[in-house]
This record gives sequence, structure tokens and C-alpha cells, in this order.
Amino acid sequence: MRPFFLVLNLLLFGALTYGQAKRSVAVIDFDYSTVQTGLSSLLGTNQDIGKGVADLIVEKLVKSGNYRVIERKSIQKILAEQNFSNSDRVDPSSAAKIGKLLGCDAIVMGSITQFGRDDKQTNVGGDVIGSKLSKYGIGGFGQKKSMAVVGLSARLVSVDTGEILAVANGRGESSRSGTNLLGTGGSTGSAVGGVIDMTSSNFAQTVLGEAVNAASAQLMTELNASSARIPVKTVSLDGLVADVAGNQLILNVGTRAGVKVGDTLLVRRTGREIRDPASGKVIRRVEQDLGSVTITEADDSSSVGKFNGAGPVQVGDAVRNH
Repeated sequence: MRPFFLVLNLLLFGALTYGQAKRSVAVIDFDYSTVQTGLSSLLGTNQDIGKGVADLIVEKLVKSGNYRVIERKSIQKILAEQNFSNSDRVDPSSAAKIGKLLGCDAIVMGSITQFGRDDKQTNVGGDVIGSKLSKYGIGGFGQKKSMAVVGLSARLVSVDTGEILAVANGRGESSRSGTNLLGTGGSTGSAVGGVIDMTSSNFAQTVLGEAVNAASAQLMTELNASSARIPVKTVSLDGLVADVAGNQLILNVGTRAGVKVGDTLLVRRTGREIRDPASGKVIRRVEQDLGSVTITEADDSSSVGKFNGAGPVQVGDAVRNH
């Protein structure tokens, strides 16, 4: 069994643009080891429900408009580069390290505590099997019509200190019952790479999908109530223009420095340097505002943007967020 992390997606970070600052979050794939025993009996195959739940939380965070969410591919790259073990990834201090490398404010990490049916019932394989599976929060695959029950638990972790800022829980039950938790009202849709798309409308229409969405909605309510506990960072960004091609600029700063697609940065040129006549040290630089650059692409160490202004821009000109 292995816990997975998303990215989250969920970290809350300071905006680099001129507008209001948003908290930035990265969501790590939820740990589902508690319910993993018998999971294939419920879903028909081994599925990474930890990633599925994290994807659903990320979607809700983005739709709320209150957060900026780190892309999953950025998290995966950091995890691969740093070679974090599975045990490290469920530790708050290790999660904080991941968050620092991603340049976010907080990490959302969680566990799936219940997935299926919580009580005993007459199963095709007998009460013994039902009893064993209910121990892991999984059950309800037998002849009786059963309601789905899902339990989620999450922690909001500061990337600066590793401190757990808040704990949130969500529990959801389906409003319907059925002999097949994944069949009533729809189908799960395609499972790509062993992962159910829990954000799809097909899954939402199933008995199990109802419970998952109810649990994630309650979890989000508690997370939103605790969002003010996350300190918003004021990020000071200083970079240089590395290449100019018409109105397209390539900068020598990327996501590691806090640059995000959609950010608008100032482009300036340093002119005269004013020196202290006594010490000879530079005490002030006179800068000329050339315009601004709106970021359209960004990777770890560089970014691309569209320039707007009087210009002309040269290699070596400065880019800043204030």
C-alpha cells in the first residue's frame, strides 16, 4: 500500500500581481491505507482513490476562487527530484519541505478513513467477510440495498514551520441506496491509470459518488473556515530578461521564484547609479519604467511572457513584482 500526494495541487500563496493576495495551497494525494484492504472487491480493481479524492478537493478549491492551487505536475516533479519516500510524504515536516520547494503557503494532506458501508450485512461471501471488511470502513457489496458512507480527514500544514494549522473532517452518506454502490444512477466513467475520475458527472451520479461529494463538501467547509490561519506571504521577485523576440520575453526566473502563469511583472532598466562620495558604495539606482510583462508559460527556472509598453526591451533589463 502506498499513500499518494497531489498537488495539490492545495497551497495558499501570495499573489505576485498587483491585485489582492490569495493564499496558495498544494493538495497531496490522500492516504487510503486504512481502507485499502478489500478495496478491489468494492471497485472491481485496485484504484488510487487517494488521488481521486485529492483531485476533487483541488477542483473545489479552484472553483471557490479563494485560493491559488499548485499544479499536480509541479508536485510530482518535486517528489521525484527529492526522492521522498512514502513514509516521509505523510509526515507534516516532510510535507512542509515539499511546500517550500513549491513556493506555496500551506499544504493540505489527508486520509480516507471510511469508504463504502460502515455496518455489517449479509454478503455474498458470508457475514465473516462482511465483518472483516467493515473493520476497514468497507462493506455493503451483498444482496441488501446499502447506502454509501465516506469519511475524510485533512490537516492544513504551514510550509514555514511544519505546524498543523487546522484539522478538518468530512463525512458523507448517499441519499439513495442500491445493491451496487457504483451502479445506481450512473457509472464511474473511465478509470485512467488505475484512478477513478471522481470529478466526473458520471461518478457523481453513483451512490458512492454522492457520499464522496458530500464528504468532500463538508471537508471544504471546515478548511475554508480555517483559511485565515494561513499567513499570506509577500513575495519579492527580482529577475532579468534573458531573451527578447518581438513582444515575447523569456525571463531567468520561474516557479521556484514564485512566478505563476497570469502574473504581471514590471519591466525596468537601470540607468545611473548614485554613489556615496565618502565610501563609493552605490546608494541608489535610477530606473526607467519600460512597461509590463504578462506571464504565459513558466517552469522551475524560467518563464515566458508577453510584453506591453513603450520599450524597447533589452537582455539584462530587470523584472520585478513591485
